Amino acid sequence: MIRFFGRRRGKKLRATGQNLVDELLPKLAIPLPPEGSGKLDPASLFSEPKKEYWLEVGFGGGEHAAWQAEHNAHVGLIGAEVFLNGIASLLGHIERGGLKNIRIYPEDVRPFLMSLAENSLSRVFVLFPDPWPKARHVDRRFINHSNLDLLHRLMPPGATLRLATDDETYKAHAREVMAARTDFADVTGDDPTHRPADWPETRYNAKALREGRTPIFLSYKRC
Repeated sequence: MIRFFGRRRGKKLRATGQNLVDELLPKLAIPLPPEGSGKLDPASLFSEPKKEYWLEVGFGGGEHAAWQAEHNAHVGLIGAEVFLNGIASLLGHIERGGLKNIRIYPEDVRPFLMSLAENSLSRVFVLFPDPWPKARHVDRRFINHSNLDLLHRLMPPGATLRLATDDETYKAHAREVMAARTDFADVTGDDPTHRPADWPETRYNAKALREGRTPIFLSYKRC
């Protein structure tokens, strides 16, 4: 049994956000395939086939997911998030931008990952995840070998995994875990604090800078 840790709700949604959750989310939410029906092909989630399918794990306020969808019309972008307020925020971006190439999985992403077909994701983002800084909570961090084994199955050779964090403990943890993998090659570059041009700033990124923390931006290629 998969246990979920973390918040699902924050402050009460405003009327606009609640209306989006009630009316728009059901049109974009991804259901898991029925048991025994086979693996889920991301192409089946979109009205028109896309050249690539990308996944953002824990999209926060949705700024990054919306930007990527807007600037990559050839991509079908899937955002996974359990925090209702973040989901409402992304729905606002989708409505205002008229974005047609985003779908949302509004639950713990792990069952969704297990449902996907092999080699179906060309890019995966794990940006500013909950660092779970206490030693006794280390197994709750998303970057772990179990989840990376899943991603390895879902990403074809050459696919990209992007990670970002401003937490010192998580920086060390992510680098240590990724360095132990032979199936993901580090292609970050010489300066991990440099945010690439196609990596838009998010509210978490901006907050870290305001509070004196230095984010790092890591990139890995699936071997």
